[in-house]
Amino acid sequence: MKLRSNQLLVSDNGGIIMGNGRMAILESIDQTGSINQTSKKMKMAYKTVWSKIKSTEKNFGQPVVLANKKTGTVLTDEGRKLLKRYRQLKKRCIQADDTIFNDIF
Repeated sequence: MKLRSNQLLVSDNGGIIMGNGRMAILESIDQTGSINQTSKKMKMAYKTVWSKIKSTEKNFGQPVVLANKKTGTVLTDEGRKLLKRYRQLKKRCIQADDTIFNDIF
């Protein structure tokens, strides 16, 4: 038996800022430099990926990507910080969850 936990970072009004899916989107954009390639890689419509990015930016209160038709798409400094901090949060939450799970089970 194992515990599977999922961390969802939300704004004060409940809007999603970051979860596993959005983390994967930002990681892919960071690797590919392209929303289009990200949408293909993730088998999602371009519009869906763009909507999730815009929703994250709205709920986070800051831009997380810079899109340029000529040079491609990159994460902003704040986008990189958000992604890094979310990874740290996720890792520490899973470690704490494992400790609690092992204490109980």
